[in-house]
Amino acid sequence: MILFRSLLFAAAFYSWSVICAILLVPVLAMPRRWLLLGMRLWSRSVNSLLRVICGVRVDIRGLENVPAGDALIASKHQTMFDVFVQFGVLKGSLFVLKKELMIIPIFGWIALRIGSIVVDRDGQAAALRDMVRRAQEQFRLGDRQLVIFPEGTRKAPGAPPDYKPGVAGLYRELGVQVHPVATNAGLHWPARGFLRRPGVIVYEFLEPIPPGLKRAEFMRLLEERIETASNRLLAEGV
Repeated sequence: MILFRSLLFAAAFYSWSVICAILLVPVLAMPRRWLLLGMRLWSRSVNSLLRVICGVRVDIRGLENVPAGDALIASKHQTMFDVFVQFGVLKGSLFVLKKELMIIPIFGWIALRIGSIVVDRDGQAAALRDMVRRAQEQFRLGDRQLVIFPEGTRKAPGAPPDYKPGVAGLYRELGVQVHPVATNAGLHWPARGFLRRPGVIVYEFLEPIPPGLKRAEFMRLLEERIETASNRLLAEGV
C-alpha cells in the first residue's frame, strides 16, 4: 500500500508542480510578493497532497519564533521537502542554493527572481565573500528571511552533523537574529527514493540566537539547538 500511495503521490506531485511552474512564468515579471504568494500556495497544496494521498501530515511548531522581518533561518536538511515547506511558512523567503539546482527548468528562474543566492561549493573563501555580499544586498531591500542549510547538503536522519562555516560568516556580517529549525522530515520523505511513509513531518522553529556572539559560541549553540531538537523529534517517531 505504501508503494502504491507513493507512486500515486509522485505522479500527482510532479504533474501539479509542472502546471504551477508554467502558471508562475508570467508572474516572474510582477512584484516579488506576487511570486512568493504563488509559491506559498504551491507549497501548501503539496502539503495537502501528502496528507490525502500518503497519510503524511505536516506540523509546524514554534510559530512564535517564526520571523516576520529580516532574519537568517538555519535549518536541518534531510530532504528536498525542507525547501518546499519554507515557502508556506515564511513571508519573505529566499535561499542559499548550490549552483547545480539552477539547471532545473523554471525553478532556477523563480529562485533568482526571489533573490536566492547561488553558491559554488568549490569556490571556498571567494565563494563565501560573494555569498555574504549578495546577502547584504538583499537585506538592504528589507523583509528578507534567508534560509540556509548549515551542513550544506542533505543528511540521513541521525547521521553525524557536519556544520560548515558559511552560516557563521552570514551571522557575523548580516547582524540579524538566527532562527534554528529542527526536523524529522527524512523519516517520511527520504533524501533518496520515492517512498513516503505515513506519519507527521515536524518542523520546529527554535528560540532565535541573538546577533553579536563570537563565532565559536555561535556555532556551538546553533549545532546544539538544532541537533538536540532534531534528535528529540526522531525519537518521538511521529
